[in-house]
Order: sequence, then structure tokens, then C-alpha cells
Amino acid sequence: MVSLLHGDVIPELQARGDELFGRIFFTPEGFADPIPLYRMFREEVPVHLSGFGGAILSRYEDCRALLRDPRFGNGDAGPGSGFGDGESEASRYRKEMVERRKGRPTSMLGLDPPDHTRQRSLVSRAFTPRTVDKLRPRIAQIVDECLDDLEASGGGDAMQLLAMPLPVSVISEMLGVPQADWPTIRDQVTDLVGSLEPSASKEELEKAEEAGAVLWQYFTGLLDTRRQDPQDDLFSALIAAADGGDKLSDGEILAVANLLFAAGAETTTNLIGNGLHQLLDHPDQMEALFANPDLVPSMVEEILRYDSPVQLDGRACLEPAEIAGLQFEPGDRVLTLLGAANHDPSKYDRPDEFDISRYHGPDGAEPVMSFGSGIHYCLGANLAKVEGQEVFAGLVRRFGRIDAAGERTYRNRLVLRGLNECPISVGSR
Repeated sequence: MVSLLHGDVIPELQARGDELFGRIFFTPEGFADPIPLYRMFREEVPVHLSGFGGAILSRYEDCRALLRDPRFGNGDAGPGSGFGDGESEASRYRKEMVERRKGRPTSMLGLDPPDHTRQRSLVSRAFTPRTVDKLRPRIAQIVDECLDDLEASGGGDAMQLLAMPLPVSVISEMLGVPQADWPTIRDQVTDLVGSLEPSASKEELEKAEEAGAVLWQYFTGLLDTRRQDPQDDLFSALIAAADGGDKLSDGEILAVANLLFAAGAETTTNLIGNGLHQLLDHPDQMEALFANPDLVPSMVEEILRYDSPVQLDGRACLEPAEIAGLQFEPGDRVLTLLGAANHDPSKYDRPDEFDISRYHGPDGAEPVMSFGSGIHYCLGANLAKVEGQEVFAGLVRRFGRIDAAGERTYRNRLVLRGLNECPISVGSR
């Protein structure tokens, strides 16, 4: 049981922390704009022992220290687990899902060393900065194809025309998924990641489990095809990958394929959509971007910081540890509020302002927490940044203006934060 190193839990503060956490992750207020709530959480209960069990951290240094500490791992401590009343229909169904998954190979996202080290070492070579940079021309080409559709219609829903197709196309091409299957894969992935949300309903969990089964079956078929007929793609490379004679099992390859789509497509879709949303909400920053396209890399970093596609990460304690004034014992769960850490005033000047020049120049701001930290730092971080850079560089290059053309609303999700739709119009100045 997590405990304070100094003093006792104050019931009023515990209740306040649980109230704020609930408002952030379970209410329309939190889905629409969690930043004010993060500020209250960080100021009032920066180190919180929840009445539901486990701890919640919200300061930059606390989050980074915990995510880098080898005494904490992933295991079954996914973002959507471990917090809730445990008696609701959704909570009971989530526990049943975990039981049904036992025995199935797990991707590196849910592994700890040495299994995590072995699996990541065999996959990471496809995501090195040098390898990703070689993909940049093809990514730019896909962006231009999406922008052709946007230009021809004078605008439309940027989520459907740009933010969703691009990352799915990139990951699909990397893995060798036939183009005709891309839309189906995209829809299944969107349903699959719904299970990461603490607020997921039983119906959403059922859809997630069904999507997982569909994807598993699909990739099983692709695995058989690539084994008989290898191609120049990541799926074939994973089949052949060996490190000192150690290969990935079929189950591990299937788990990796699912992870790459869930983590690589959905999050980048949200990066693009969230970025457009913030530029439309901050016309001065939109104007600055069009005036100076060299700000694109800095702007992508600022999007990741200000409105991160990933707002939460979870860990489980593996051995006794002391962090942030707390004593953890094996099995204790802890959540890191990455979105709150990205707005920590001890790390960022004017943290609640959207400033696309923040990372421009040699003296840029602190690195974002959006990709986590430590051994589980996001494998696809380089790819996501390159995709974001090519999208916004393409928009600036192709158009003279981007205007709002309707209501933009966020999904009722916050672990993976993104828009339902982003209607825009585009044209010359």
C-alpha cells in the first residue's frame, strides 16, 4: 500500500484530489480543456494518494523520476486500469478482459526487462532517426496526396482527409499492409485504443475487445503470407529479425503489429488534429507560422507539450521504492499525469500559453513529457515528429490560409486525446 513518508493522509485533500481527477478524466469539462484542472491538481495535490487506490503524480520532475526508475514497470498497470470503484459494470468487464488475455503474448508496451529489452532491441532498428529520415520523402508524398483532396474541395474535415489517413498509410506501408485494407485497419485501431481510457464504458470495452480479435486474426493471415512470400517491409523483417540467434515468436510479432498501429497511428492522428485546433484557436500563432515556416519543428514540439496526444501513463511498483515523498511497495500502482507535467511552471515559462516559437533556436524549452521517459520512451517518437513536421510544412507550402469551417469537438477520451472532427476551409491569401 502506498504511504506518505512524512505525515498522514488528510481526508479533505484526498477527497479533493479524487474530485479533480474525476473532473479531468470523466467529465465533458475535462475532455474539452483539462489545462485549468491540471493547474488546480498540481497546485493543491501535486502528490496524491487516491481513495481508489494508488498514487497520482503531476509535477514534471516527479513524473520523470518515476518513469525512469527501474523499480517501476508496466506489467498490467495500463493507463486505464487500477483506478475506479471496481464494482461498476465496466470495471468488472475490464477485469474479465485481463483474465481472457492471460497467456497471449504481450507487446513491449506491457513488458519489463529482460523481455522488454529483448523485444525492443529487435524492433527499434526500424525507428532510428536515420531510418525514419529515409522515410521523410515518402511521408511528404503521402501528405501531398492528402492535401490534393483538401485543395480540390476547398476544405473539409481535416481529421478524415489528413489526420487519420496519413499515419495509417505510413505504418501500413512500413508493415506491408495492402492499401485496400487501410480504412478497415484504421477503424479497428480507433475502437481498440478505447480500452485505455479510465472512463471507458462496458460497450466501449466490448468494442475494443472485438477490434483486438479482428486485428489479431488479420495480422495472423498477413504473417502467414509474408512467411511464404517475404517482401521489403517491416513485417517480413520482424519474421527474419534475429539478435544473437534470438527471434520473435509469431505471437510476439502479432503483438508488435497491434502496438505499432495503436501507438503509431492513433497518437499521430491526434497530434495533427490537436495542432490544427490550437492554430485555429490562436490566429496570431497561425499568422506567425505562415510568416516563418522555419518554425514548423518548434511548433510540433509545442503542440506535443501544450495539447499532448497522450495525457497519462501508468506504472506498477516492482520492488520497494521511495519517490516524491511516497513509500511504494510491490504491486502498488501509480499514474503520471503527463499533460499536467507539460504545464509545470517550474519547467516552462508561461506554461499555459501556446507559443510555437518556444522550441526555436539553440536555447529551446525543456523536452516534452508526451512520449514518456526511461526505457519505455515511445519507440515511434521520431516518426511522429517527422509526420507532424511534414503535415504542417505541407499546409503552409500549399495554402495561403486555413480557416475554421465549423465546430471542433474533442472525443470523450483523455489518455489518448484527440478531436472528433476538425472542419476547415483552405485557399490562397
